[in-house]
Amino acid sequence: MTECSGKIIFSRVLGRAVEADFAGGELTSDAGGVLLHDADRRMGLTQALAEVISDPRDPARIVHSVKDMLRQRVYAIALGYEDGNDHQQLRNDPLLRLLCERDEQLGSPPTLCRFENFVNRASLWRMADVLVEKFITSHSAPPQELILDFDATDFEIHGGQELRFFHGYYDCYCFLPLYVFCDDQLLCAYLRPSKIDAAKHAWAILALLAERLRRAWPEVRLIFRGDSSFARWKMLRWCERHDIGYIVGLARNARLQSLGAGFMQSAREKFEATGEKQRVLGEFQYAADSWDKPRRVVARAEYGEQGENPRFVVTNLAGTPAHLYEDVYCARGEMENRIKEQLMLFADRVSDHRFAANQLRVLLAATAYVLVEHIRRVALAETELKQAQADTIRLKLFKIGARITRSARRIVLHLSASYPYQDLLRTAAARLAVT
Repeated sequence: MTECSGKIIFSRVLGRAVEADFAGGELTSDAGGVLLHDADRRMGLTQALAEVISDPRDPARIVHSVKDMLRQRVYAIALGYEDGNDHQQLRNDPLLRLLCERDEQLGSPPTLCRFENFVNRASLWRMADVLVEKFITSHSAPPQELILDFDATDFEIHGGQELRFFHGYYDCYCFLPLYVFCDDQLLCAYLRPSKIDAAKHAWAILALLAERLRRAWPEVRLIFRGDSSFARWKMLRWCERHDIGYIVGLARNARLQSLGAGFMQSAREKFEATGEKQRVLGEFQYAADSWDKPRRVVARAEYGEQGENPRFVVTNLAGTPAHLYEDVYCARGEMENRIKEQLMLFADRVSDHRFAANQLRVLLAATAYVLVEHIRRVALAETELKQAQADTIRLKLFKIGARITRSARRIVLHLSASYPYQDLLRTAAARLAVT
């Protein structure tokens, strides 16, 4: 491919020359991004976030408001543009300007970088509170039960970021963010350095969430769910004292395996008799030496061609071992997909030097996720994309080529007649439209 006289020359096709230029007028590859704007308008999400961010700039010299810059970054992330440098061209994009409700040029990469670095820690805490408030207002009626899924992941880092440490388990320099979800909805995205216990600050975040959720819904039943990284007996005792259910994995050890040996023997005998993998579930009381008392442990003994595969879960919930393990605990695996969606929205782009700026980047990705999740839950309910992940929704609904025309009374996006998801887009737009 070569460039000549402003044109791009491709290989000939069917005996004819194939050329391209950049004189098509106001075109966009992201016409479906209007759904993000409509979802945001229904929720009031970026407006609420902008209102809690302290702006240290001289009001008389402000060209780009906090709300404008916040929307610019969040919408672009949702549309697949991960870096601030992308805005060197995106600042002139007609669709992104439309989403941000601006006719003028949007913020440049240096402007957006300054924005990321002037947001202070107090503002970050208030932004985190907004996400919880939006979760609460998303419910039309008080829920009877909420399961709060806690999990950590690793964001590998390169460079000299503040609070940069090496993590032996992940074998790299990384951050260790903590996420909290309830079903598909995000409540917390908290960046942490990796030189900590994996459960660090989880107890405090659980306490804050429990207090706020019970203030909104006094009768709600709260359940804390997590893997073995969160099996801290003092945290479990706090849950018991505050009437919070828990179901948490336990790392296997010799004592647990000894107590569950009978279940494993049963699974082994069934495997030897049938040649098929077998699973046996049971329960017993267990207390590590440091615990204040014994607690109920559900044991899953699995035996197959690869040998033994035991799992243990500590809980204060009622129910049979099979129900608690297979229906309640194993459902936490779905949270892995929610964390993957944070990566689809570039939450791991934590390359700023300042730790607070990197926390903001995590929250920007979280905000983009909340918008996409709202579209999935509200606009795509009972459609073929009702369980689609963020990157699929982006590809099928947001990434739509269009020509934009403007008049005094309307803005029109002219979409391709061959766009394959026309009915789906109509449905989503009708469900999100705000008159």
